[in-house]
Amino acid sequence: MKRTPMTLRGAEALRAELKRLKSESRPSIIKAIAEARGHGDLSENAEYHAAREQQGFVEGRIKEIEHKLASAEVIEPDRLPNTGKVVFGARVELEDQADGARVVYQVVGEDEADIRQGRISVTSPIARALVGKSQGEVVDVAAPGGTRSYEIVAVRFE
Repeated sequence: MKRTPMTLRGAEALRAELKRLKSESRPSIIKAIAEARGHGDLSENAEYHAAREQQGFVEGRIKEIEHKLASAEVIEPDRLPNTGKVVFGARVELEDQADGARVVYQVVGEDEADIRQGRISVTSPIARALVGKSQGEVVDVAAPGGTRSYEIVAVRFE
């Protein structure tokens, strides 16, 4: 089985979602299906069909999360040796060579990525350009608006 890197925070978020789906969503959908069945003819019962569709979605998400957690390789960034190189889990401070703007990104798993929170997927173009590079290096990133150059100002493991 292919292992998927994930931070501890990402794994905990998936476990919390899984618990909520199993303990709250699943029972409420089963109740809704039972109530809809009580309304008679199922072939024309919109409530029943909506509840069954919702049940399919929830069961699919439960299976998806269970698979992701089973194949997860949980990495705790603060326990990684600080080699100065960008690796999965590292926080990277970058300076845009064009305008001097600074940003900080953490390289995380696909499910955890949220650019507004400064978390970028390990499979994103910017993360692929950064991984393996060290503080002080300049990297070129192919972006939709053209190639951008960033200097790696700092690499932290926290």
